[in-house]
Amino acid sequence: MRLALLLASTALIAAPPASAKTACSWQAAWASAQMVPEGNNVLAAGTLADATLRQIVRPSIGGKRVRVRFSNVFGRAPLTIDAASVGHAVRNDSARVQQGSLRALTFAGAKGVTVPPGAEWLSDPVTLPVAAFENLSVSMHLPAEPDGATSHPGSRATSWIAKGERTGLTDLPGATGTDHWFQLSGVEVERCAAPGGIVAFGDSITDGYGVKPNTNARWTDGLARRLGGTVAVLNAGIGGNRVLLDGLGPNGMARFERDVLGQAGVRHLIVLEGINDIGVLTRERPATPETHRALVAGVTGAYAQMVARARAHGIMTHIATIMPFASNGYYHPGPETEADRQAINAWIRTPGNADHVIDFDRIMRDPAHPDRLLPAFDSGDGLHPSIAGYKAMADAVPLAGLRSR
Repeated sequence: MRLALLLASTALIAAPPASAKTACSWQAAWASAQMVPEGNNVLAAGTLADATLRQIVRPSIGGKRVRVRFSNVFGRAPLTIDAASVGHAVRNDSARVQQGSLRALTFAGAKGVTVPPGAEWLSDPVTLPVAAFENLSVSMHLPAEPDGATSHPGSRATSWIAKGERTGLTDLPGATGTDHWFQLSGVEVERCAAPGGIVAFGDSITDGYGVKPNTNARWTDGLARRLGGTVAVLNAGIGGNRVLLDGLGPNGMARFERDVLGQAGVRHLIVLEGINDIGVLTRERPATPETHRALVAGVTGAYAQMVARARAHGIMTHIATIMPFASNGYYHPGPETEADRQAINAWIRTPGNADHVIDFDRIMRDPAHPDRLLPAFDSGDGLHPSIAGYKAMADAVPLAGLRSR
């Protein structure tokens, strides 16, 4: 009897009050994966010297306070930002900011900051109520052009560049639009709700290849809408990215720490990457059977590393099967390539290798030609989904697994 009373009293002491509120915390609300811009994605020399760069982002959760993450990850020298601001955008395709919403950002109380090369820097918190899916305008003034740009070329969103320090203005008359993000990697909000953020980690299919600017039609956008603004969906896709080798952007294993584990409030990871590893292997010349086996072992081994590292940080991993691409003219895959895809997908589907499986292959393939995308879901190149395909992907993600811990 005395033991029963002791256990009961201990349970009462350990149990939180029924009326206890969830502790408030900083949680990532929007993010983008960073890389070095190349080719047509590079701004003309001098564009960002003495320039205000205003960029529009769309957080998928809301909060009462905001802080912004600026990035100099690929800079060769310190990056000076001498003024910055945040406010509610009038529209997502406009440089105008809503009257009364503009807030100056500070850094340890100072107006500006110098970000070391290879680093990122959070602004001080600012009080600015933000609703889920409300467009935010983030502005920074760069007195000198960055020595080594840090960028996310596939923004599918329009940014605005104007000469001079104009971060405190609600409009930028004469500003030039560009569909890229620069020196900006994240927005966090303070929320009094349990963290449940999701990082979607992948390549151009996650980045949203084929989605028109400012339309928010990526599969990750559709997933965020299904979750109703209760859970952040952070898009960490890079077009052309590979799991094992650098290409467009650093390889998946190299950027995993920053793009996944470094995000505040993340509890789930969706991995959809590997199609470029498979395609590049034989694009220019055939590969030996040993090389094919090594590729499969390398990609699945990398997946296993991601799962282990995520679990160590309390993050559940959902691995998505690689979708078919046999009709793609760029990779022109053959039977050996399809066999690699099937082998990797078999590993993904094997119980225990991931916490959950999202079978995009099953949803997106043509039943009559299972090595190809369903025509209605094909953008036309045999590899990237159409807008209807992206919607089908968003609708196919099981929500229950993303709400479980």
